[in-house]
Amino acid sequence: MRFPAFTLALLLLIAAAPLRAQQSPAASSRPQPQTPAAASVQAQAHGRLLLVLPFENHSGQPSLDWIGEGVPEIFNERLGSAGFLPISRGDRLYALDHLGLPLNFQPSRASTIRLAQTLDADYVISGFFTITGKEITLTARVLDVTGLKLGKPIVENAPLEQLLNTLNTLAWDAVKQIDPAYPVAESTFVAADANLHVEVFENYVRGLVEDSPTERIRHLHEALQLSPGFYPAWLALGRAYFSNQDYDQAAVAFGHLRQTDPHALEADFYRGLSYFYTGNYLKAEDAFAFDTTRLPLPEVVNNEAVAASRRGKDAVPLFQQAVAADPKDADYRFNLAVALAHRGDTAGALREITQALKLRPNDTEAQGIQTQLKSGAVIPASASNNSGPLERIKRSYNEAGFRQAAFELEQMQMMKLAMMPPAARAAELVKDGAVFLNRGLLLQAEREFQSALAADSSNAAAHAGLAQVRERTGNSTAARDEAQKSLSLQPNVPAHLVLARLDLASNQPAAAADEVSQALHLDPNNANARGMRQALESRGQQVP
Repeated sequence: MRFPAFTLALLLLIAAAPLRAQQSPAASSRPQPQTPAAASVQAQAHGRLLLVLPFENHSGQPSLDWIGEGVPEIFNERLGSAGFLPISRGDRLYALDHLGLPLNFQPSRASTIRLAQTLDADYVISGFFTITGKEITLTARVLDVTGLKLGKPIVENAPLEQLLNTLNTLAWDAVKQIDPAYPVAESTFVAADANLHVEVFENYVRGLVEDSPTERIRHLHEALQLSPGFYPAWLALGRAYFSNQDYDQAAVAFGHLRQTDPHALEADFYRGLSYFYTGNYLKAEDAFAFDTTRLPLPEVVNNEAVAASRRGKDAVPLFQQAVAADPKDADYRFNLAVALAHRGDTAGALREITQALKLRPNDTEAQGIQTQLKSGAVIPASASNNSGPLERIKRSYNEAGFRQAAFELEQMQMMKLAMMPPAARAAELVKDGAVFLNRGLLLQAEREFQSALAADSSNAAAHAGLAQVRERTGNSTAARDEAQKSLSLQPNVPAHLVLARLDLASNQPAAAADEVSQALHLDPNNANARGMRQALESRGQQVP
């Protein structure tokens, strides 16, 4: 979701310095401070910012344009999980509009470079597809913007019904061309959408690109009827309802996303706004509070404070937190001034409203409050009945800011890990991998387990984690190999259970029972091992 005031500086994940210099203070609701830590993060991020363009439709069938539009959706999900920083569809469309180009523009190589430079992208992936009978051929090219080098064509061909597997394979090929040392297996990429049908994906993409809000909503409903667990469609449906100002339905749609979903922060930000616009300030405060516990960006802290204030609570500490995070935002200063006035702190309120007017001199409402405060007039203590000035809510979700903050946290964690001895570093990475694995995020889990093994190749838990990833992606041979490597290093329950499940799937109940027995010997109370014992015994196979 994007709004007219959502400026380019907010949309770009790592804005180019020349663009930052050209903007006026009013054009951005967030400053771009260059502290040493931020500069270090940006230096580490350089080389990972990536733009994926819709693929051109060379099939001669306009009804298949949705496939080209769908390519960036798959690539962005996979490449984001792979450690890159993909530029979202909204950011790309905003940049095209900023350059005066149509949204369906098919750029030449020169205009692609111009677009990439506007977005400060390091790589651009573009391509086209053709259809022959019931088969699709996709061709991708990777442009290294810094080196102005175009990589060799990457071509994948498959039956049209296997479109999603083919796109995931193509994404993996692109990653390997950019980073030949990338360790994640192709099977992990392809498994990400193993249960998603092409018809669901088509309706989802059409729900993103249709001009009519009604048609967008209809297609997204069709996608969710076919696959209720396809959470990107719930997010898109929430955006569509929100854009249509149907806030009750938007709150319901956003609420379907799990708190472990990668897009849960955005969903709860807009769910909070939806509740706020319908006057349900308690639920709005709760939704914003969830976001602040994960990534306390100032616009979210501000909105939590505004919702709390509407309920008659003292929100001064939260507004102070927002101001501390972004002292050059006039709205945060304004809100803190109003909250301090409600508290009876006239001197503090006057100080903050004066700062707000320095940042935005033509703010007539702030001028009026300043006049009242100077005259000694009392600002009404409750804003819930509109008897006084109301604190201002931020209506835009800064997706780029959220992603950058998450990236910065990840970089800080990496620097912390780098200071640890190899064995300790591997142990921490395994813990992170287990969290991803439990959430079903196999690609991220494999990255952590592979990093753990790079730090300490003798870490049995990392091999056991990889065994579980391989098992879930359907690669039973590799799963067995990793489990056996793990057990050769150290006896452990997860590896024994992987082997037990593989044996059971291969109709070898006796071998499975032996593995379960060894797992229970290590941990008699392990719930998974006990469950497998019950399953085996229900089939007549005794566990020693």
